[in-house]
Amino acid sequence: MTMLRTVEAIQSYPKLDDEAVKRLWTETYPLLGGHKIVVLDDDPTGVQTVHGVSVYTDWTYESIKRGFEEENNLFFILTNSRAFTADVTKNVHQDIAERIEAVSRELNRPYLLISRGDSTLRGHYPLETDVLKTTIERNRHRAIDGEVIAPFFQEGGRWTINNIHYVEQDGVLVPVGETEFANDRTFGYRSSHLGEWVEEKTRGKYSKDEMVYISLDRIRRLDIDGIYRQLMSVTHFNKVIVNAIEEQDIAVFAIALIKAIRDGKTFLFRTGASFTKVIGNIPTRPFLTAEELLTGQKENGGLIIVGSHVKKTTDQLQRLKELPGLQFIELNSHLVFDEDAFSHEIERVRLEAEENVAKGITTVVYTKRERLELGDGMEEEELKLSVAISAGVTRIVSEFSATPKYLIARGGITSSDIGTNGLHVKRATVMGQIAPGVPVWRTGPESKFPSIPYVIFPGNVGTVDTLREVVSVLEGS
Repeated sequence: MTMLRTVEAIQSYPKLDDEAVKRLWTETYPLLGGHKIVVLDDDPTGVQTVHGVSVYTDWTYESIKRGFEEENNLFFILTNSRAFTADVTKNVHQDIAERIEAVSRELNRPYLLISRGDSTLRGHYPLETDVLKTTIERNRHRAIDGEVIAPFFQEGGRWTINNIHYVEQDGVLVPVGETEFANDRTFGYRSSHLGEWVEEKTRGKYSKDEMVYISLDRIRRLDIDGIYRQLMSVTHFNKVIVNAIEEQDIAVFAIALIKAIRDGKTFLFRTGASFTKVIGNIPTRPFLTAEELLTGQKENGGLIIVGSHVKKTTDQLQRLKELPGLQFIELNSHLVFDEDAFSHEIERVRLEAEENVAKGITTVVYTKRERLELGDGMEEEELKLSVAISAGVTRIVSEFSATPKYLIARGGITSSDIGTNGLHVKRATVMGQIAPGVPVWRTGPESKFPSIPYVIFPGNVGTVDTLREVVSVLEGS
């Protein structure tokens, strides 16, 4: 593994003039006008930088219209498409794009559409934005000029430098193509250079040599006019690669972007969570405290569900086991091949966890740590098995009779299925974050457990201690 940079080394880049950025932002942001910002989230973790915004777990015309009519200028639609097959993903994104266009016309309100993807580059790309582009252009009878690629996500340790995307691991910046995420059985890739990654994923349809690159040098010089000219030159859905090592870099880019949009340019966006916070003009807030979160009953224990299989999750689970007073139950997820046996296993785990929680004991349910791998060429079958396992875990929550004082779900597919199908949330409010990159929903009145804090813990976020630290906050230990 080639270890190119340390986290400390990025501090050597020229500093931004923060006061100048704030002044330019204040002057420029109103130019975005009445645009509603709609974020399609391919799992629930995309709200990991925002607060005070709504998340809708369906994409009916009524829900989309309600989002447009909210006072906030931004709302999320949780698609959970990372758990879908390609065909389902295509159909869902076509339906969503058609409904957004229809609502936009009915309310006479323009919009920006962001496809919030994984900051480690996994997911249905370029399928999702290609479908959105085709559907919108068919409805508008006008071409979309370009696609902005900005996976930077500071809280998760994801930086883009010289067009190479990095993941921070133990203080070292590792090119993303050399991490475990690049070996994802369903969404794997080879490239760390984002232009090469797009070329790889589009099978050469877009050449890295023809893409537009927004450099850190230009951003740090506050060359707004230069970035604006780059954006104004974009046509034929060419890709705009954005470098960033802090949130203010995204703000500088967005200042030029807003001016280009004002002057008629149209873009779709494939970004990490940081871009949504910046373009939504959402201020930073402190991490949530137990007092803010635990406003309901506190007699019962909490419930923690661990589904993700990445190494970081397994390491965090092991460290969590060092925290006293918790009960741990392993779900034998490999029984998924036998429907009856798996059903009995789910029932066994539910009853044991339910009894613990009702007694005031916080309980951790975790799937077997060994992944199910069926061999080369079986990636979609493996994805279907993962979905079936997640459905089983979700059943534990949907049939749970004791109300936990809080619920934590670890892993993207797991947290989405639990929120939508286990808790039956239709609309939630993002309260904020309990740790860097770890968002918390307040469940709606229609949900199975109304108003409990639901902690959505991404599988690829945090240090080895972060899960234990989050539980310690909620347990008051």
